[in-house]
Amino acid sequence: MAGYIAEFFGYRPEDKSEISLQSAAKRKCPFLESQCTKVLSRDREIAGVCAVRQKSDNSHPVICCPNRIYTDNYKMLHTISFKAFGENTNLYAGRAAVEKAKAENGAIAVFGHGWGGELRSPQRKGTGSYFVDWVLAKLDGNGELKEFTAVEVQTIDTTGNYRTAREALLNGREIVADTVGLNWENVSKRIIPQIIYKGQVLQREELCKTG
Repeated sequence: MAGYIAEFFGYRPEDKSEISLQSAAKRKCPFLESQCTKVLSRDREIAGVCAVRQKSDNSHPVICCPNRIYTDNYKMLHTISFKAFGENTNLYAGRAAVEKAKAENGAIAVFGHGWGGELRSPQRKGTGSYFVDWVLAKLDGNGELKEFTAVEVQTIDTTGNYRTAREALLNGREIVADTVGLNWENVSKRIIPQIIYKGQVLQREELCKTG
């Protein structure tokens, strides 16, 4: 199996604009406006690979870094919040949302990546220790919990590697194929059991009405 890097430090490989080159030079994640945290497993160098695609004429880019999903100031969370709760309420990190809810007659408390920290799924008789990627909790004007929704995030796992392709982009912005492939089987093996288990646990929660 062979493939290409489809997005590199937030930009298409064929993009040779100054902002694209600077993003790679500074190892920057433009989606979170911070340092890229995706690393090569063997040597721990910053990878900068947001998406990959297979070596075929009709292949499409597939996201391989979760941070890529959080573009446009975590627009994903705002979209999910609207679909879950049916209104455009401001989102705030974790417990800070309580005071905001009192001041604004309601708010959404967000627990997850870079916000209020991940929350552990409810335990029964001391068992169960899974964490949920995201929890969005709707608070009323008194800062009390009215309902919440849980979100699980999964991007593609890859096989092979993209070291040669990465080096070629860093040194001359050359686009070359590498051994990177898409590991759909492992993604399904990882995400489906989590959704089943966490879904069963959260079904017992009266205030968890969507997910």
